[in-house]
Amino acid sequence: MYTLKLALVAFVLASLAFVQGTTAVAASGYTLFGDAQIVSGGNPGNAAQLRSDASPGYGGVDFDIPAGLTVADLANLSTDYKFTEASCGGGAPRFQLNVSNGTISGNIFVYIGPPPNYTNCPMNIWLNTANLVTPVSLVDTAQIGGIPYDPWAHVVVAYGSYAVTGIQLVTDGSWFFGGATQTVLVDNVQINDDTYTFESKDSCKNGGWRDFGTFKNQGECVSFNARGG
Repeated sequence: MYTLKLALVAFVLASLAFVQGTTAVAASGYTLFGDAQIVSGGNPGNAAQLRSDASPGYGGVDFDIPAGLTVADLANLSTDYKFTEASCGGGAPRFQLNVSNGTISGNIFVYIGPPPNYTNCPMNIWLNTANLVTPVSLVDTAQIGGIPYDPWAHVVVAYGSYAVTGIQLVTDGSWFFGGATQTVLVDNVQINDDTYTFESKDSCKNGGWRDFGTFKNQGECVSFNARGG
């Protein structure tokens, strides 16, 4: 019940992100919303910084998805993440899968952090979620008539035909920490075969090309990112 309450509160906050007049920053394959920005200090290169504080209370990345994607098609979902303020908690950060079967619409929440409470993530260290949609992975399908701890194998059986109409990575858990700022960096986000690294040719400047460990010089790095990676 506690996790369900967190999920419902988180959904309300996240929903506000799409109806309030916030500035969205579009880039290749994704759009930033709320208090989100691209920063240096990724793993390596750039990262998306998602922040939740008193106002607007949320930050996230909305990813482009291919037409016709269904829940059953989703086989890989992961990210690198690092907390720089506060920790995981309050149902955040999380992936949100916007799903619909034409009659029922809602979100499947895929929480980041150690289950069952998804709290107490360490600070100032890069971690990786590993794949969050393996057959034994637990996700929250309460919003579409399921349960808070639903194994992905069951989700595919019960909701596999549902269309995935959107995928976001969002944090909005400031309230869980008494209003303290919650800040998390995310990088190398994987959605099936697509990887989002938040890089541009500017990531290569001022010695940034060395952070990648793969380029011989700045020009090679700039050329690579100018072509889209």
